Amino acid sequence: MSRYNFPPGPKGEPVVGCLRQLRRDPMKFLFGAAAEYGDIVHFKLATQDVFLLNDPDLIRDVLVTNSKNFQKSRGLQMAKAVLGEGLLTSEGDFHRRQRRLSQPAFHRQRIATYAQMMVAYGQRIQTNWRDGETLDIAEEMMRLTLNVVAKTLFNADVESEAREIGESLTATMKMFDRVTLPFAGLINKLPLPSNLRFRRAQKRLDETIYRIINEHRAAGEDRGDLLSMLLMAQDEEEGSGSMTDRQLRDEAMTIFLAGHETTANALTWAWYLLSQHPEVEAKLHEEIDAVLEGREPTAEDFPKLRYCYKVFAEAMRLYPPAWTMGRQVMNDYPLREYVAPRGSIILMSQYVMHHNKKYYPEPFKFDPEHWTEEAQAKRPKFAYFPFGGGPRLCIGEQFAWMEGVLMLATIAQNWRMKLLPGHRVEMRPIVTLRSKYGMKMILEHRPARSTTAIAKSAGQRQSGII
Repeated sequence: MSRYNFPPGPKGEPVVGCLRQLRRDPMKFLFGAAAEYGDIVHFKLATQDVFLLNDPDLIRDVLVTNSKNFQKSRGLQMAKAVLGEGLLTSEGDFHRRQRRLSQPAFHRQRIATYAQMMVAYGQRIQTNWRDGETLDIAEEMMRLTLNVVAKTLFNADVESEAREIGESLTATMKMFDRVTLPFAGLINKLPLPSNLRFRRAQKRLDETIYRIINEHRAAGEDRGDLLSMLLMAQDEEEGSGSMTDRQLRDEAMTIFLAGHETTANALTWAWYLLSQHPEVEAKLHEEIDAVLEGREPTAEDFPKLRYCYKVFAEAMRLYPPAWTMGRQVMNDYPLREYVAPRGSIILMSQYVMHHNKKYYPEPFKFDPEHWTEEAQAKRPKFAYFPFGGGPRLCIGEQFAWMEGVLMLATIAQNWRMKLLPGHRVEMRPIVTLRSKYGMKMILEHRPARSTTAIAKSAGQRQSGII
């Protein structure tokens, strides 16, 4: 008998607890548990105690107020096999040092300078699109955001190898299917075909990253990108030297993976949602035409593209790229009248919280008006946290907002997308929330609208004609 008073929750099966339910359909299991048991849910995964939190204040306390009492949980510990000691996986003083050295590349002014390259790649990917053709937009968005991250943060052009890199990244992501398995560490060491594919994929990614590092070292100059900053960085605060190639590799791999995967998924889901809601799509096109008047978007347009922002924010509410996050308790931690014992896992699911009807009365409805200033002011901060929070808030959050909004404007200016009839749309939650079967869309070209036509349309609306 445990000496702790645990909150209610699903009991699961003998020995394995709720392991099978979680692996079979994690979204359904977590959402159902929150709906039935409330703000604090307890369940077992074999011998592991897990607490699911469904209250913004409790989530804030874990991520912000008491963040020092937690470390990353098992999933991201496993990620070290891919990412090493990068920003996503490192802990303590080492993490704080690496974040301090990386932070200048993500300052607001520098992100604004990336906007031109974001738009340029957004324009380039459209050059081979044809009216009426069917494309897997999930693949297209992965290729697009991979090229953007490589160019903006590493000053590298990987367009010719984007497909190979994308396949290697997908192979590494599949390893996270094992995160809840007992003895996962042992299974990963066996000579299984999946493990061999993973090692080949990891080798392929390392080849690209180390090549980029070596090119930067050979150039011996500041190219104005993240990698140049890291190469030249001396941590004056702690008196330590510059980063080793291994440290550079780990940070580059983390940014490479996290910096394109999440935005690509968010954009994919945004195109899907727009295809299902023509009234929202029409309003989006109206804003783009009025703001841009047929020209390419710039960083200065970002704050003007308010409806684009709302659409992107709502896509990340309904389909959050990072759909859940975990922390391991380092010392017994009070959860209201309960206690989470040392070694237990705290889960906080963006998917669950973003569909909480306390804060979103019609939680499964696609409604960009959730993101008016008035609506946002009524909700607590951690009712929406697609980028996490606290000292481990995603370092690339502002980069992702800029990229997401500008890409929507750049592509929607020229194209509509319709879901291919019969195409299956299902979520695939691994580390990020991918579309299980890709996203097959039929392209429909939008004719360019002249400034005169836009002004005429606006005048007709004001006069009540339309």
